[in-house]
Amino acid sequence: MKHTKTHIKKSRALRGAFITFEGTEGSGKSTQCRRLAQTLQGQGYHVLETREPGGTPLAEAIRGLFLATSKANIHKEAITPACESMLIFAARAQHVAHVIQPALEKGMVVLCDRFFDSTLAYQGYARGLEKTFLYEAQQFATNGLQPHFTFFLDLPIQDGLARRRQSNKQDRLDQESLRFHQRVRRGFLALAKHDPMRIHTVDARQSPQTLASHIASVAEQLLQDSRSLHLLRSSKKKSVE
Repeated sequence: MKHTKTHIKKSRALRGAFITFEGTEGSGKSTQCRRLAQTLQGQGYHVLETREPGGTPLAEAIRGLFLATSKANIHKEAITPACESMLIFAARAQHVAHVIQPALEKGMVVLCDRFFDSTLAYQGYARGLEKTFLYEAQQFATNGLQPHFTFFLDLPIQDGLARRRQSNKQDRLDQESLRFHQRVRRGFLALAKHDPMRIHTVDARQSPQTLASHIASVAEQLLQDSRSLHLLRSSKKKSVE
């Protein structure tokens, strides 16, 4: 019980921590996000688990448009990369304003399944949209909100797609070409190399339990060290070439 009270005090003192999970299709990030939420809640942290695109009723409706396959009646034409990015930013603007920012202001630990790194990897590196534009749109949609820390679950593309094929939930991105997914992974790897203080790369080929234990250990240390979070908050945003 004493251990739990200590964690509650620390989480409140931080005035909110924003941790994101990133990865290619089938990397297991959603599972690990959920497991970390359960672990931190058990330790007394006030945790909000959410996802992108989504997180609010309107943003979830946009998610349905964004991920619907070509078989869906709503898609009479292909979604252009520009439209795709605008859907993402529209959903994110709602998500940040109505869910993420209020939770952070309450001192909660916010765990989010995908955020801006996914936008850079999918719409920037894979779709070829100008990264300067994506950074400017992100600034406009979120008022400059950035994660304090990010777990990138790295997995060979063939392994991830094989996992997804075993699922009954195939979305539009699952149906993209192998080359597309390879560009996405290269994008994530470039982002992780560029910002190693924030982005912690994890080998997603490990067992789910091994992954969960490692992620929990890293997250707990981060949350206990308010100085580390302060440094992450104070770091200047860097652009990616």
